[in-house]
Amino acid sequence: MSMPKNELLEEMTSSWRTFVDSMEESLVKLESDIEEARGLARVCKGEWCETTEYVIDDLANSLYTISEPRGSSAEDSRKIKELKKRVHDLYANYRTVYKNISK
Repeated sequence: MSMPKNELLEEMTSSWRTFVDSMEESLVKLESDIEEARGLARVCKGEWCETTEYVIDDLANSLYTISEPRGSSAEDSRKIKELKKRVHDLYANYRTVYKNISK
């Protein structure tokens, strides 16, 4: 027996919100790591920088390709828009740290 349409939409929306919340947690961790690296010039060399940039790229790709489920709210849309801005700002911050350290 299949689930009614409204239950399916609610389940899909709930899963989508969990996914978005996880991406937000990842952004918070990256922001913290990049701020920490600002004070540790020796850290942003080679593998650390490369890995950080890949993670930022993956987050950005996920955020910019995500589609909101039909049952999403205005708050959900606002959160995605805010996360897109944060990942953009995070990348700009990372590039500033990288540029200053690699001089």
